[in-house]
Amino acid sequence: MARWRILTRLAVTALAAVTVGGVSLAAPASAAPDRTDATPFVVGGTQAAQGEFPFMVRLSMGCGGALYSPRLVLTAAHCVSGTGNNSSITATLGTVDLQSSSRVQVRSNYVYRAPNYNSQGADWALIRLASPVTGISTLPIATTTAYDSGTFTIAGWGSTREGGGQQRYLLKATVPYVADGTCDNSYPELNDPMEICAGFASGGTDTCQGDSGGPMFRRDASNAWIQVGIVSWGNGCARPNYPGVYAQVSYFASAIASAAASLGG
Repeated sequence: MARWRILTRLAVTALAAVTVGGVSLAAPASAAPDRTDATPFVVGGTQAAQGEFPFMVRLSMGCGGALYSPRLVLTAAHCVSGTGNNSSITATLGTVDLQSSSRVQVRSNYVYRAPNYNSQGADWALIRLASPVTGISTLPIATTTAYDSGTFTIAGWGSTREGGGQQRYLLKATVPYVADGTCDNSYPELNDPMEICAGFASGGTDTCQGDSGGPMFRRDASNAWIQVGIVSWGNGCARPNYPGVYAQVSYFASAIASAAASLGG
């Protein structure tokens, strides 16, 4: 069986849970057919404060994302079915509480999935919103490998345990970088140029079901948040010696920027 079917972090339902602290992020229920059995979430996390990560986005198919520009959401390719017109996705922004009366919700009108996406990597996609959002901060992406190490922050509304449900409130956690050589020992199929790993050897903190597509981020030289990864896959959630695997944003930065420009964002 392909690794994506076993390990991706798609949500089991449209409200799959997100867990912070362990790397296991899940994707939406309406995700691509080849990944509907994946279930990642954030494990080992704590509740985020309102406004702490304003760029976080919850997608109605059960995935996470980050606001790349006022009209574009960066998420995982395995969360969407393909490129083309798409008005079926609702993005929820501006809140840590998915049931808040002050939440902002905007429908999609187009999806762009990485053209070279397959089970070996390139797990990124852009969702264009029908109208731009205002007053909500965006999350810049890393354009070099300068920030692809150290300690990262993960966040999401995914499950807090394997097989769990989506969370109402945004959870957060921190995880350390795992060197490619070490991660290769856990995942021989790892595509090092396209993927980056993070997590504790002892497990306990990770993304999980429902966290797929969400950002992994850290502070840059100016102390501003910068995105270095996109929740992609992993063996279960927060298991010892099985870190979370993320699409390495710096590797795809130019392709993401080009696609964003073509979408008017």
